Amino acid sequence: MSQPQISTRRALFYGVLTHAIWGCLPLYLMLVREVPPVEFVAWRTLFTLPVCLLFMGWMGQFAELRRTLADFHTLKRLLFSAGLIGLNWFVYVWAIQTGHVYAASLGYYVLPLVMMLLARLFLGERLSRPQQVAVVLAVLGVGALALGALSTLGATLCLAISFGVYGLVRKTVNAGPLVGLTIEALILMPLVGCYLGWLAMAGPGISFGRDAVESTAIAFSGALTAIPLLLFATAARALPYTVVGFLQFLSPSFIFLFGLFVFGEPLKPAQLVCFVLIWIAIALFSWDLWRTSRRKAPAAATAEEGLPV
Repeated sequence: MSQPQISTRRALFYGVLTHAIWGCLPLYLMLVREVPPVEFVAWRTLFTLPVCLLFMGWMGQFAELRRTLADFHTLKRLLFSAGLIGLNWFVYVWAIQTGHVYAASLGYYVLPLVMMLLARLFLGERLSRPQQVAVVLAVLGVGALALGALSTLGATLCLAISFGVYGLVRKTVNAGPLVGLTIEALILMPLVGCYLGWLAMAGPGISFGRDAVESTAIAFSGALTAIPLLLFATAARALPYTVVGFLQFLSPSFIFLFGLFVFGEPLKPAQLVCFVLIWIAIALFSWDLWRTSRRKAPAAATAEEGLPV
């Protein structure tokens, strides 16, 4: 079922807001640092489903959910995307909890390059000359970071590739953002239920309920997961995938700033070089988008008035 298209300006706002939320996640994860990563991903999935169902009831999308569940081709794609997002969540939580914050940040710096490559290979999108220069600057910055992060390069690449492919699948799948996320949670629910049941009855026990602050933070993971993913999926469907990819530089930049000014982590020279190059690339890419939109606006207005262009 086709979804109503939103304006480019609103889609861009959704994209920026998404990455602001994701960039602040290390602060939130400090509240659940004693919860094992696999268990936290399970709770995150469990609490995401009711949030999605509440949104669906509010927006009246249960009919679309039934139609999508009857589409076997779409379900196969969502099964794939559900596995990708579960893997991505696990690696990210593991990286933050084990003190590899910069490795997680590097993963999301590599992510835009993966997304732009996927856009070129599968969607036929092209980059303008300034955008190509911006990508080269980003590659140089990521290369500088990679030289000092070889020991955690596997986690870095896993984060980048899993979410890059996830975004591509969600952009092309025949399901709206909310319906798609709901079905992903439903697909993962049998595994989540079995795992949490095993923890409670035969395993080491569950984390939920042992501390009020920790339990509240675990329960809040549903909203903190559903809202930015819905914003991301909505933006990804309305924006060129190359633009979606370049926006991915925002959240790791937030993480770097928190690491520098909040967590007090030392900033290595290679990391400083990457930080500077990435922000120059973002400025160049943003300028090119602004310049292109300024050229298109008068042409669109003239076309609407029925005048020759």
